Amino acid sequence: MTDSDLHDPAEPTNSPQSESLFAAPPLAEQERMVEAILFASAEPVGIPELHARMPHGCDAPAALSLLRRRYEGRGVQLLRVGDAWAFRTAADLGFLMTREIIETRKLSRAAIETLAIIAYHQPVTRAEIEEIRGVSVSKGTVDQLIELEWVKLGKRRMTPGRPVTFIVTQEFLDHFGLENARDLPGLKELRAAGLLENRPPPGTEMVDEAAQDDGQDGLFEPDALGDSDPLIEDP
Repeated sequence: MTDSDLHDPAEPTNSPQSESLFAAPPLAEQERMVEAILFASAEPVGIPELHARMPHGCDAPAALSLLRRRYEGRGVQLLRVGDAWAFRTAADLGFLMTREIIETRKLSRAAIETLAIIAYHQPVTRAEIEEIRGVSVSKGTVDQLIELEWVKLGKRRMTPGRPVTFIVTQEFLDHFGLENARDLPGLKELRAAGLLENRPPPGTEMVDEAAQDDGQDGLFEPDALGDSDPLIEDP
């Protein structure tokens, strides 16, 4: 880019300084003015607007030329954006502006119910989760729990089809401040906290997880749920 690119074609050929009845500020001072205007502006600023803001007789293109050379090789550079000018971060330093944001996602009711069933009835298959909930479990619901690292795949059942089971992870226990399944709240505690209705939904039934336990990673003992009420009881 040459200094001639700084001149707006819409501008008159005569220098603003030659048309002014007053002496223009020194070019170094004009450079400072342009710098201040561009720094404070949220949007790129064109030469006509610079002239409108600066004292009579100022030569904005000349000031821009000096300012552009001053910022060459710096972390911030003066760049032309269409017919306007703005300060922009140097292209090779753009990676420094990247910011990682942790987005909190609220679990759906289906995901909460599925997570609770897995926690209280693990190891549990998809079919057993659907039998307890009374509705089908979408793949997206389970995938979300796995993505959160609260649920993982357990061992396959030694039954026809060898279905995969689901269990909660150490991250799940750590997130909720639990040492093992014995620390899961019982039915009475859940009702006292207002997290359960007085009566379970009709048509639900409890799966005997103690008979299904096959020692998944030692997270839960075979009798882990023996000392507390199950999440879902017989109607």
